[in-house]
This record gives sequence, structure tokens and C-alpha cells, in this order.
Amino acid sequence: MEICSEKKKALALVRSWNSRGISVGFVPTMGALHRGHMSLVEASLRECDRTVVSIFLNPAQFGENEDFDRYPRRLESDVSLLGRAGVDGVFAPDASEMYPSGFCTWVVQEGLTERLCGASRPDFFRGVCTVVAKLFAIIPADRAYFGRKDLQQSVVIKRMVTDLDIPVDIRVMPIVRESDGLALSSRNRYLIGGQRREATCLHEALMEVRDRFRGGERDVDCLTEALCGRLSRPATAEPEYGEIVAPDTLARPRSASPDAVAVVAALIGGTRLIDNMPLGGELEDIYLPPE
Repeated sequence: MEICSEKKKALALVRSWNSRGISVGFVPTMGALHRGHMSLVEASLRECDRTVVSIFLNPAQFGENEDFDRYPRRLESDVSLLGRAGVDGVFAPDASEMYPSGFCTWVVQEGLTERLCGASRPDFFRGVCTVVAKLFAIIPADRAYFGRKDLQQSVVIKRMVTDLDIPVDIRVMPIVRESDGLALSSRNRYLIGGQRREATCLHEALMEVRDRFRGGERDVDCLTEALCGRLSRPATAEPEYGEIVAPDTLARPRSASPDAVAVVAALIGGTRLIDNMPLGGELEDIYLPPE
């Protein structure tokens, strides 16, 4: 497994594969890898000849008073895990490599980034779009893999590659959940005591609204009210949003349809968690067995 910390070395590695017609899959991460990340890695290993994973804790997507300083950093164990999985390359730059002195160019997307997560994190998607665009230039892969848990992020990135003619196929993969429904996240380790149990309110709210839709409810206001009501029950929960959106535009539909998605965000004891679930069709989420 090749481990690169320099952009030029990573680009040369991938271009050597490109030149020989070898397909390349790319999994961008911020490290602190869990089974959700590894499901993306496994998909790339299945579908591509070579797989590269980036590990970069991107300071540009963290706002003031967010958790950049305490976000888990486990580079050595992450690299070991990826090596055992059969990954071919790891790109692990530091911040000065990605944002050298004088850096002043940003990718800003309009329309999809102002609401939902963007409403409370105004600089988040500017940082995401910029770093992902840079990573796609450094790692010119055939396919890039993202998790559906970050639904808005995946919609934003798909729009960005279309608008900017970036030649990469975006693959959005199912959410991986604990047996009780909590979506895997590197931030779950912040949950202490009863907060871990109360965090399941996100999944429970989504399932309740999905059941209501299956029961015939199509009124978006009624579904949204049920979503927010269930999200508010735990004592430590501070709901940020609960909405029904169209899967490609994130707009609020006039009436709920099977392809609409329920999306939620909440602080649980100060830890910000997000989740989502389609209202119709077969649920593709992966539930891990109880430990």
C-alpha cells in the first residue's frame, strides 16, 4: 500500500494507473474510520481495480466554536485498518499541503447549500466543495464513494461535478447503522451516559414518519410535525431541523411522494448528529448485529 502525504506523489501514483487503463475508486474521509467508512472502501474494492482513501481533517469546513480541535485523530490505526482491507493507496496530507500560504480560491455553490445544514453552518459547504474539488484534481479517479447519511453533502457534490464537468462518477452508498438504528458517525464517541440511548431519537423519528407515509399520509405539514415532535422527546435533544425534501433538489415538495426523503439534525447533549430516510421503496440501510 502506497502512503502519500504530498499532492504530487499522490497524483503521479493515480496517473500511472490511469495511463494503463486501470480503474480507480476514491473514498474521501476525515479519518477516525468506522464501519460506515469501511463499507465505502469495500464497495470501491469490489467495483474498481485500485482503491485510494484520503485522510484529511479539513479545517475549512469547521466554523468558529465547532469541534475541529477535539475531532478524533487516529491516523496510525486508520492506515493499519486500510492496509488490512487491501487498499492500494492512502493520501494523508497536512493542512499546509492542501492550503499553502497565499491560498485564496474557494468553490462556492448557490441554491443547495443555504438551508438544512448550511443554515447553521454557513461556511461548511464552501469548505466541503473546495476540498473535494481539490481532492478530485489530486486523485483523478473513475468513481468516488460517499455515504448517504450526509445526504445534503452528496447532493451538493453531485451538482458540483456536473456543473464543473469533473469526470468522476459519484457513488452514494447506504447508511450503516447500529442494531438500534443509530447511524454510524465519528461523532458518536462524544455521546456519554444516557445520551447514547437518547440519540436513537433521530432514527425513531424517521421510522415513525416512514410508517405514517406507508399508512397513507401525504400531507407534508403533518409529516413534518410528526418528525419534529418525535425528535423533541429526549431530555437532552435540541432539534435543529426536521423536514421532508426532494432527493435531488432538497426542495420542500407540495405533497409527499415515495422518492421524498425525511431529513433530521439535532444536538444530543451538545453533539450534533444528522440522519435521513426515504419515505418509500425498500430501505437499503445496513444494520449491524448487536455486540
